[in-house]
Amino acid sequence: MPILTILAVNAAVSAIAFLVLWAVSLRTKDVSFIDAWWGPSMALLAWSTMLQGPHTPHGLLLTGLCTLWAARLGLYLLWRWRKHGADRRYVAIFAHYEKTKRWNFATTSLIIVFGLQAVLSYLVALPVQLGQGPGMLGGLAYAGAALTVVGILFETIGDAQLTAFKANPDNAGKVMDKGLWRYTRHPNYFGDACVWWGLYLIAAETGLGAWALPGPLLMTFLLTKWSGVPTTEGKMRKSKPGYEEYVARTSGFVPWFPKKG
Repeated sequence: MPILTILAVNAAVSAIAFLVLWAVSLRTKDVSFIDAWWGPSMALLAWSTMLQGPHTPHGLLLTGLCTLWAARLGLYLLWRWRKHGADRRYVAIFAHYEKTKRWNFATTSLIIVFGLQAVLSYLVALPVQLGQGPGMLGGLAYAGAALTVVGILFETIGDAQLTAFKANPDNAGKVMDKGLWRYTRHPNYFGDACVWWGLYLIAAETGLGAWALPGPLLMTFLLTKWSGVPTTEGKMRKSKPGYEEYVARTSGFVPWFPKKG
């Protein structure tokens, strides 16, 4: 099947899934659960691509690794939403668009939340859509698979360490600077970046997959410049008295040994 046809089908499948979830949000009046769909939405695109063509080694590897990453991240974010309720970021977004544009809940959730995430996830997932071409696995694919596994482990361990830290009442108001958080302020985001650069390396080995470079570039931008690091650090600087000292000694993204003094 021509790649343009596959991409068009994928776009339709993704749009339908996001529209169904948007309809659910109209009943719940809460869109926070969409974060849990971020990973699975990309795994859906990987599966849709594989089911439309022959099952190639690269396709099986990309789909398997993407599904593993998406299942872990999706379940974790679903648990976090169920435990903590509505995300304050989305509450602020709705308040902003209601005040500035007079948009109601349905309009804001469709355009700013579900529509935007549908487009972003489709673009980020380009490696698992363009990289399922024919050919045997080679050194680049194995290197990409190793980087992807490292990324999944890195973010899994980081999230587990942070969850355990927050569960201890003695840590209320304190800054998490133990474990992986000693070497980077955002091990979860760094792990995500490793996953998508790893998937890109696997895809690039097929030739056509090399054109999927906007995917990992966009993911890195989202994590470091838009919805990841800036959002988290803005909140932490306001709520954690010792966060500035933590920032001064700890790498912002790529893990490195903390500065002394």
